[in-house]
Amino acid sequence: MRHVVKKGGVLVGFHERRSSFVADMESCEVVPSGMSEAIAELRVLIGRLSIRNRLPQIEVSVGDTESALVLRVLEQPGADDESLLKEFAQRKRIQLWLQSGGPGSARPFWPEDARPLEYRLPEFDVRIVFSPTGFTQINFGINRVLVRRALMLLDPQPGERIADLFCGLGNFTLPIARTGARVLGVDGSDELIERARANAEMNGLGRVCEFECANLFQSRSGERLGQFDRLLIDPPREGAIEFVKSIAGHPVRIVYVSCDPATLARDAGVLVNLKNYRLDAAGVVNMFPHTSHVESIAVFTRS
Repeated sequence: MRHVVKKGGVLVGFHERRSSFVADMESCEVVPSGMSEAIAELRVLIGRLSIRNRLPQIEVSVGDTESALVLRVLEQPGADDESLLKEFAQRKRIQLWLQSGGPGSARPFWPEDARPLEYRLPEFDVRIVFSPTGFTQINFGINRVLVRRALMLLDPQPGERIADLFCGLGNFTLPIARTGARVLGVDGSDELIERARANAEMNGLGRVCEFECANLFQSRSGERLGQFDRLLIDPPREGAIEFVKSIAGHPVRIVYVSCDPATLARDAGVLVNLKNYRLDAAGVVNMFPHTSHVESIAVFTRS
């Protein structure tokens, strides 16, 4: 979002590729229809705010039943602004959050007792709560397919000890735990680990899930975690090179989920050529329609 006088006022859209310029949009095909239809009204709303030049970004967050807009504000709205924002949120039935600093500073503006955002994995009887500014998969329908496929490939067995690395909110951890395996979820974010623990308790899985905050990008991170029967790895775009180089023991199977095919290929080379794993299957999941990005998944077993 940007207020540009030379272009007639407020522009609402995504940043252009490798640019800070905003590509003005009237609608968006990759967000729920209610959010898309609100873009034109949102442009008018922002144009009426006194802080329109102090509002550099709006983030969209959508759960199964609730949707939220997070307004990045460099100046707190005045009374007139608050009235305009509240009227818009009530009419569109959208939560409004204000974020004055980093992601952790986001607070609900309307309603003040905003219901938690959540998504469900019905196949595993799992419900996951998340923050509007926290990391989660954006395409819940495709995420269900991804989780189902990953668990089918991982084939966890009751009583086994399994690690879910870069576990986030517990997107894979909790479904794995439903199979009867004992799961350790590991992530580098304290906030995500706390939310994952809360999600495990909420789903009645606290006794079979453990969570640990650890830097998986450090050398010998695999040795520090110890041995597991199976591994699920779902790293960010940087991949998991330091972890795969230092895997402890001999997990019988590794499922690797990746948002960057290049780093997956690099890490697969280490698993196959240095760690004596065999690449048994690989494929892609179209998590991001209308873009060139895909989610890749690969399964490795001991040779």
